Amino acid sequence: MTLDSLASWIATESSPLLLSAGPRSSLGLPFIGGIWGAIVKSALPLVAFIAVAPLVWWFFRNTWKELDAEATEHRQAQREAGTHDYRPAVMFAIVGLVLTAQEYYGGSRFFSRFVRPWLHNLEVAQSHSPGGLGAYVDLLFWGEMYSYGWWAFTRIAGYTLVPFLAWKIIFRKDSLLDMGLRTRGMRKHAWIYGLCLAVVLPVVFIVSRSDEFANYYPFYKQCSRSWFDLLVWEAMYIGQFFALEVFFRGFMLVPLRKTMGSGAVFAMCVPYVMIHYGKPYLEASTAFLAGVALGSLAMKTRSIYGGVLVHCTVALAMDSLAILAGGGFPTTFWPR
Repeated sequence: MTLDSLASWIATESSPLLLSAGPRSSLGLPFIGGIWGAIVKSALPLVAFIAVAPLVWWFFRNTWKELDAEATEHRQAQREAGTHDYRPAVMFAIVGLVLTAQEYYGGSRFFSRFVRPWLHNLEVAQSHSPGGLGAYVDLLFWGEMYSYGWWAFTRIAGYTLVPFLAWKIIFRKDSLLDMGLRTRGMRKHAWIYGLCLAVVLPVVFIVSRSDEFANYYPFYKQCSRSWFDLLVWEAMYIGQFFALEVFFRGFMLVPLRKTMGSGAVFAMCVPYVMIHYGKPYLEASTAFLAGVALGSLAMKTRSIYGGVLVHCTVALAMDSLAILAGGGFPTTFWPR
């Protein structure tokens, strides 16, 4: 089979595979047309893995060894005592329930079907009997902001309030501060996060020049309308990133630390990659590398705050670069 016939076969027989290789209309590359662009693009993450994986291993190999030794000692002590740690099972159950609930109830489809009609009824009721919540509702002007407000609320509550409340009910003696929320030692490891930003930000600048990223970010398309729009959106955006780090690098990793060792980092990365589905392909496919790096750092420092800093800085940079490539930053504070 020649290369041309292979490309033809892939285009006709394996189109679902290629459609899953890109999030929106851009499946290929701007400088390589047709099916070959899609094939090359789908292989780029493999190149990134081959190039970056040895560096990640070299940087974290001692951390992983320490985690594995700690887990071996813990399992041995449990075996001798005849006890069993149910925390990993409980954690995975909560994670599965939270992510499923967010998928079905935390998106625009649920908002449009249930939350928006409720807001509409409040707004209509205001015209008949002034007063109440309807006085603060304007779906025509703020509809998109309300939708992302619902999205941010369900992420923040699902990533923090729900799992933490359930955890304290089941494991009352556990301190939630041990879920990576302590600040001790942050200054000591600040250089590591600075190094991460020095590596990631140039890459962000390069990929932000593609139409795929420029059209996708920021999520809220009214950011250029006013500084109020932009600041409210970024506050919600940063809030959900903080909650995301708490959930994946704190709530997931801490219960697995003493049972799975370094394997906890890679187990966490599976659902972490999956929440990126629908985003630009190169971002989603390399989320595993980002998850391994941030997860290993969280295990090394026993803190999520450095990861929060890196994640939020990258997100703000991507939004800012996309806004500059589009209509530019707003010129007025209030939208009207």
